[in-house]
Amino acid sequence: MTDKISIEDFDLYYGENQALKKIRLNIIPNQVTAFIGPSGCGKSTLLRSMNRMNDMIPGVHTSGRIAIDGKNIYDRETDLVQLRKNVGMVFQQPNPFPISIYDNVAYGPRIHGIKTKKKLDEIVERTLKQANLWDEVKDRLHLSAMGLSGGQQQRLVIARVLAVEPDVILMDEPASALDPISTERLEELVIQLKKDYTIVIVTHNMQQAARVSDKTVFFLNGEIIEVNDTEQLFTHPEDQRTEQYISGQFG
Repeated sequence: MTDKISIEDFDLYYGENQALKKIRLNIIPNQVTAFIGPSGCGKSTLLRSMNRMNDMIPGVHTSGRIAIDGKNIYDRETDLVQLRKNVGMVFQQPNPFPISIYDNVAYGPRIHGIKTKKKLDEIVERTLKQANLWDEVKDRLHLSAMGLSGGQQQRLVIARVLAVEPDVILMDEPASALDPISTERLEELVIQLKKDYTIVIVTHNMQQAARVSDKTVFFLNGEIIEVNDTEQLFTHPEDQRTEQYISGQFG
């Protein structure tokens, strides 16, 4: 199977501080890959490197390579607008725009040139259904998204990401601000979406990683310590540091 994302000897520095050290990782298409590890270990930094969100931080510089479908996204000719269309991002806090539910989902397609109402209507309905939100909002599409619950807002943000037809979805602790019922719905959605997308999720919640991911990557101090099938990593970790982390001895 061809890797969707291939990372080779990737280093990232914030000024003089090295945040990622010689990262090597292959991510398989149509799987959920979870990044776990204590705060400040580099997992969110690597996630944001996959659509070059870190470029916005002053003093960041990198070496090595991150390739998606064989193309190095750090090449000079990379179109960042196209990259971020292809590699969608869902953050910790739901961040809907303060406009209608409909306009939230239609926002990206409109930017990318889709103007006809019929086509936009189709995209809005399709992606809200994909995000398991259509039945809850179909009668109030033209009301403000800010009236939705936190869990609904996060699913709306996922629909907004899906509306521009990405290949990869990055999720940075997407359930950390949600209640248990909303978290369960979000996890079910992640498992459904991997049929069509490659998903990388950062989580502090190891039970969540165990429930939703196929592969788990354990980070410590800017390095990858262990990568394995999720069940194998949690039941028979190969590195003592992994075992100490998942058993709660630090982190």
